[in-house]
Amino acid sequence: MSESSVSFADRLKARLGERLLADPIERLAEITLEVAVEHWVEVARLLRDEPEFRFEQLIDLCGVDYLGYGQAEWDTTDVSSEGFSRGVEGRHGPGRFTWADRPLGNEPPRRFAAVAHLLSLRHNRRLRIRCHAPDDGLPIVPSLIEVWPAVNWFEREAFDLFGIVFEGHPDLRRILTDYGFVGHPFRKDFPLIGNVEVRYDPDKRRVVYEPVSIEPRVGVPRTIRHDSRFQQAAGEQARKD
Repeated sequence: MSESSVSFADRLKARLGERLLADPIERLAEITLEVAVEHWVEVARLLRDEPEFRFEQLIDLCGVDYLGYGQAEWDTTDVSSEGFSRGVEGRHGPGRFTWADRPLGNEPPRRFAAVAHLLSLRHNRRLRIRCHAPDDGLPIVPSLIEVWPAVNWFEREAFDLFGIVFEGHPDLRRILTDYGFVGHPFRKDFPLIGNVEVRYDPDKRRVVYEPVSIEPRVGVPRTIRHDSRFQQAAGEQARKD
């Protein structure tokens, strides 16, 4: 069988073998590899260096929080035949439960994941690789900075927003939030109103942090629509009468 007759996903599976947790996922002409965390750096280096792959460039790395994955707070099928969506006050929205008490959905067995998007200039091909942190309480993933130095700020961003610790990173500190910020704002259970509010105190002549004064509320909007068809129907009925 010639190499051209074997799909790229099959070649990846044959080469990486047990380093993958599952078969390559191919959707919309894009391939995602589920990589075991202990092989994360090894697979990255292999994908960069082997002539068959040559993913020289890391385009992006981000964190993902799978709390509430597969659950929705919008009805798209039962509420309308016109293609509209409607917000509903469900019990399954992120922030209304913990990971341990989550409703059973389509989420993976681990909560936090690091996802890297790669580009091969030589072969004009893109690839996505993902690994899940084994500990949901303290998510730790090896850093890829020795493979692609450009990942430096991306890993700092994922650490800041999701709390994912990248082991081996030389300067892992917050990059977007302020000094003294509490929590990680892209986690699904982070309150939308935040934990503290900031104001300038003229007496102390400095910025002070205080508990938020905003009352928590459901973040799903109540939708009120005006449909012209009802007005037309009412006008036709009035003419008949």
